[in-house]
Amino acid sequence: MALTVRPAGEADAAAWDAFVFALPEATFFHRFGWKRVIEVAFGHRTHFLLAEENGEIRGVLPLGEIKSRLFGHSLTALPFCVYGGIAAASPEARAVLDAHARRLARELGVGHLEYRDRDAPHDESWPGTDLYVTFRKAIDPDVEKNMLAIPRKQRAMVRKGIKNDLRAEGEPGVDGFFSVFADNVHRHGTPALPKRFFALLRQEFGPDCDVLLVRAPDGKLVTGVLSFYFRDEVLPYYAGDTEDARGLAANDFKYWELLRQACERGYKVFDYGRSKVGTGPYDFKRNWGFEPQPLNYRYHLVTADRVPENNPNNPKYRLFIEAWRRLPLPVANFLGPHIVRNLG
Repeated sequence: MALTVRPAGEADAAAWDAFVFALPEATFFHRFGWKRVIEVAFGHRTHFLLAEENGEIRGVLPLGEIKSRLFGHSLTALPFCVYGGIAAASPEARAVLDAHARRLARELGVGHLEYRDRDAPHDESWPGTDLYVTFRKAIDPDVEKNMLAIPRKQRAMVRKGIKNDLRAEGEPGVDGFFSVFADNVHRHGTPALPKRFFALLRQEFGPDCDVLLVRAPDGKLVTGVLSFYFRDEVLPYYAGDTEDARGLAANDFKYWELLRQACERGYKVFDYGRSKVGTGPYDFKRNWGFEPQPLNYRYHLVTADRVPENNPNNPKYRLFIEAWRRLPLPVANFLGPHIVRNLG
């Protein structure tokens, strides 16, 4: 039988994830659980496509559709995720999924179709962006070797955090994490994702979604990180801190503690995640000895005439960012989810 493409439903979830876990190029963000999270947390339509041959899955493409008056109409693999695009076991499966996605994009009348590829660059004729890079590095099985691999100045900051008697602990829920996350993004002038989104991530992905908190010696919560685990990788994904964190070297300690724990649990890759080129987080990750790796974000323009620029680096959002910083935090946390749900 020839390759066919069809929408995936709940009955396909187990087979979908089995394919994703077995395919080297697939990522955590190809997992089927994102369909449920995006639909429930934000109310967006999803279009999860699978390619089959003789009843066997040969490729998957998770797509999310966002329709916003402010930010336009888009079809993305995958909103709220740094990696995505087509995950396929053959060039033929990739081709049929791509053709189906382009046809779907035209039928929906979206402005653009976006693939957020990490390792599999798409058609070079599509316009792209060099705004984002990712940072990934192997974890040595010896804890001390990981410490010594951190460049000297950054290693000194980690040791400073250790000497400050900071304490790392897990959190079964998301309340503590959300408090530092919301405080952090508010200081940077951007809306916070809703707390229920983080709760849904933990509910959906279970032990593969974890929260690490760091407290000062007096017990005050100063920083936290929500991480994903996929195969042999750990991905610190959402993070936040208070204004006290910097003086205590709490963020340095936090990421070292996450790396140390991952090493002891046998994980082999530390994925520091996506950053915008030239920003503070970009420099911070380079200071840890991680080298930037380009992300292959490509856009198929359907009704739009240019690549979208819905990010804080866009000068047109400067006044909004300054105004958002001045909002009381409870007000920002109430209004934020209504805005950020449309950014993806």
